[in-house]
Amino acid sequence: MSKYTTGELAKLCGVTVRTVQYYDTRGILIPSELSEGGRRLYSEDDLKRMKIICFLRELDLPIDAISQILKEEHPEKVISLLIEQQEKALSEEISVKEATLEKLRELKNGLKSLAAFSLESIGDIAVIMESKKNLKRMRGMMLLTGIPVSALQWFSIIFWIVRGIWWPFICWVLVAAVWGTLFSRYYFGHVKYICPECHEVFKPTLKEAFWANHTPTARKLTCTSCGHKGFCVEVWGGDDK
Repeated sequence: MSKYTTGELAKLCGVTVRTVQYYDTRGILIPSELSEGGRRLYSEDDLKRMKIICFLRELDLPIDAISQILKEEHPEKVISLLIEQQEKALSEEISVKEATLEKLRELKNGLKSLAAFSLESIGDIAVIMESKKNLKRMRGMMLLTGIPVSALQWFSIIFWIVRGIWWPFICWVLVAAVWGTLFSRYYFGHVKYICPECHEVFKPTLKEAFWANHTPTARKLTCTSCGHKGFCVEVWGGDDK
């Protein structure tokens, strides 16, 4: 069986040697053995694991989240769902871009003859250009609405420390509680989860979803269909409540 040094593994996976060493220190990619000189040696299985880690990092999953997923009883099922969702998202993105490209070509041809040109064609292009994934839009809205709440938090804390006045902090607590409750209900009312065990799409209770351990794309839940408890992949659930 082939053995790879740290440098060889890094080259095969398109990362730096320091990255491989960092994953070792974090305990998510421990070398299979050490040479007599103390050099790290990685096996074919280590190479496969490294490629999985690189894929999950490309999905912007933090190291701690990757570590938790790899410790699952059946991590391959969660990873398989993530791959399917990524493939679906990329296919949809390609379709949107192809449609946009076709509209641009139509517009370009229309510009050659002003008589055939219409404002409606521009409107069609604008709609397609503005089309984005629902989850991405909702998470962006969460970030934007959360910024003022976070700013109020720091203002109230600084005001308390500098001026000794505590009531702005209490106001922030009330605002944050209302914002958190309303947005949590909205967010979890518009997402569903895919069970890696039975592949059923289900909606957990608000309480379970809110307190569940999670990553940016998955949440540790109990499937309402088969009872499996583990990381389930988050998907857009439409306007169902």
